[in-house]
Amino acid sequence: MDLITMRKTPLECWAANKIGIDEAALTREQISRYQMERLKATIQWAWRCSPFYRNLLQGVAEKELTCFDDLRRFPFTDAEDIRRQGLQFLCVSQDDISRAVTLDSSGTTGAVKRLYFESVDQAATVDFFQYGMAALVERGDRVLILLPGERAGSVGTLLATALNNLGAQPIPYGVVRSIPQALEVMYRERIDSLVGSPAEVFALARYAKTVAGKVFRLKNVLLSTDYVPKAIEGELQQLWGCDVFQHYGMTEMGLGGGTDCAAHSGYHLHEADFYFEIIDPLTFEVVPEGQKGEVVVTTLNRRGMPLIRYRTGDISRFIPGKCGCGAVLKRLEQISARKDGQIVLITNQYITMADLDEALFPVDGVISFAAEVDSIKKATKLTITALTVGKSAGRIEHELYFALNKVTAIRLARRAGMLTVQIKNKRCDGTLFPSKAKRAITELKEVDEN
Repeated sequence: MDLITMRKTPLECWAANKIGIDEAALTREQISRYQMERLKATIQWAWRCSPFYRNLLQGVAEKELTCFDDLRRFPFTDAEDIRRQGLQFLCVSQDDISRAVTLDSSGTTGAVKRLYFESVDQAATVDFFQYGMAALVERGDRVLILLPGERAGSVGTLLATALNNLGAQPIPYGVVRSIPQALEVMYRERIDSLVGSPAEVFALARYAKTVAGKVFRLKNVLLSTDYVPKAIEGELQQLWGCDVFQHYGMTEMGLGGGTDCAAHSGYHLHEADFYFEIIDPLTFEVVPEGQKGEVVVTTLNRRGMPLIRYRTGDISRFIPGKCGCGAVLKRLEQISARKDGQIVLITNQYITMADLDEALFPVDGVISFAAEVDSIKKATKLTITALTVGKSAGRIEHELYFALNKVTAIRLARRAGMLTVQIKNKRCDGTLFPSKAKRAITELKEVDEN
């Protein structure tokens, strides 16, 4: 696309409105000044009103914040803090909380992670969604929502509200369980665009092509909730003739973190409501712009359950320079790994789900797959359970083995006798594997009973 005529991300207008200035006058200096004011207010509010922060910030919150470097003296928070002391984070009465979200238990304590939001927090998410979706949806467009929407305040319902505000027609569907059923809805409702998780949307496209014989031409697709492999992006562009946008967010952020624009050169960040940092996950020091590290976020306007220097576990970097669309908002490079998502196979060699996605999704006939690593035995075993259509089982299995061997860590570990690989082929009957918010390699380990 011609960068001269490229439309600037609508999030620029949204940020300017939040800050209270004209969009044409928005500069990095004004954003920084606004963020510093909000950081000071958030820290003082949390220190005064939250039992957790009153204890955590003792000795550091008393001293005035004068520059962003001063933030480095503040301790980090993480998911384990929320699991152990979630209610202690609250700065308001529980009666003021309109939505509580419980996330799966994967922490060392086994406790669930619960996050609390006031009604104003959810209204802010709708506002962000509305501006973000304006980059790909026009008035009158029919948009299929393949995200959870059964409960009030869930991501699907908030997105539907935002689309209604834009004058578009939301078609709530929910998580894809039956591929033929979802495709029938797409066909019957004459869908223009859709929003969903990368793996589920990919499964729809490939199943429609190979089994259902349905041809769709969509305007745009927004992929959210997980890493977007290049193979999935390319397949959707080819099969549906659509532009593919990406969204970055997590429940801790109230679902909205950033969205890319037509330049597709990183997520434009939600800077009017969050302050982002990138730190070295080993030294915990803030890294120079452009260097990769762990994403850390501080909320700027949340009163119910503010988060200060929250470690997301996502690995990324700030992209230096201005975006091709002309926006001044900071950009985050596409998330491709998590700090805790690396499976070590051999010394200095590891794999992530992103490595497997890029290797296996290009194999024609693969609808989806699950990965499991058994590290209990002397030689680690990698098991891939592939959901497939079209080609014979033997041919697909051969191609999957070949594709896996292109992954350097897997190839070296197999040569060293440190890894065995097993592929299980499961013919797709129209249903998908049980869905997770983020796909990950299942790792089996010896349990320490002491």
